[in-house]
Amino acid sequence: MADEPIYHIPVLLKQSVDGLDIDPAGTYVDVTFGGGGHSREILSRLGPEGRLLGFDQDEDAERNIPADGRFTFVRSNFRYLRNFLRYYGIDRVDGILADLGVSSHHFDDSERGFSFRFDGALDMRMNQRAGLTAADVVNTYDEERLAGLFYLYGELKNSRKLAATLAKARAQKPIATIGEFLEAIKPCFGREREKKELAKAFQALRIEVNHEMEALKEMLDAAVTVLRPGGRLCVITYHSLEDRMVKNLMKAGNVEGKAEKDFFGNVRAPFRPLSNKVIVPDADEVERNPRSRSAKLRIACRTDNPEDNV
Repeated sequence: MADEPIYHIPVLLKQSVDGLDIDPAGTYVDVTFGGGGHSREILSRLGPEGRLLGFDQDEDAERNIPADGRFTFVRSNFRYLRNFLRYYGIDRVDGILADLGVSSHHFDDSERGFSFRFDGALDMRMNQRAGLTAADVVNTYDEERLAGLFYLYGELKNSRKLAATLAKARAQKPIATIGEFLEAIKPCFGREREKKELAKAFQALRIEVNHEMEALKEMLDAAVTVLRPGGRLCVITYHSLEDRMVKNLMKAGNVEGKAEKDFFGNVRAPFRPLSNKVIVPDADEVERNPRSRSAKLRIACRTDNPEDNV
């Protein structure tokens, strides 16, 4: 087992773990274990009775498991948070931390297909054991569905043109590699914004392949029920889609942002945001780790209203 993270620099490390307000004897969950940086910091603050579970669906993350009896690794998508806590006999936890960004390891591994900096298979699966690849999506989705995902998940204004261009290219030959994908869509982007637009296109495919929005919704819904009163939820987001869901949950109790009210018209919110402002990396962190540039940390405390407990 590795003693140090081998492929990932944790973002907003101190701020996010501070936000958990760690009880040395408490039970915590790092739902995005990855390189293990956040988990190691949590373990450093736990006492002998403390416990930490780390979730990750990527087999590469298993190389980073710390040799610590207080730690349990769960190789699964965090959407199954509630199921696995039940499996391990845990009713409530004291804190949940999520770093929703893709690790630098994934971007730097040409064989995984997450970055347009390398050629290789157009894959993008976090869990390589199952599911459609990005190539499957590009080659099998109809034009309307492709346009929808590029618009919804990439917020690309030319999503219809992009989908039409891909449909025309794949009719000549299936698109199997990053290079073939880039060659096909090159006419859709101007040179001055090419990198930003390509990043959005890759983001859209990655979200679709890994069902990221659905998984995030399920994990956030589970957090409402598994956090004890007073427990903390700390989430680091990187794009507006996921940040909106997290903000809505912390303010209204659901990802849609629809506040429920009691008989007297008071909002029944299961969380209390600890700050109205998001926490962002300082200039030094951004310089050390450019990946952190778009990171936003939100922290909320589970309320103790018994009516909020599902």
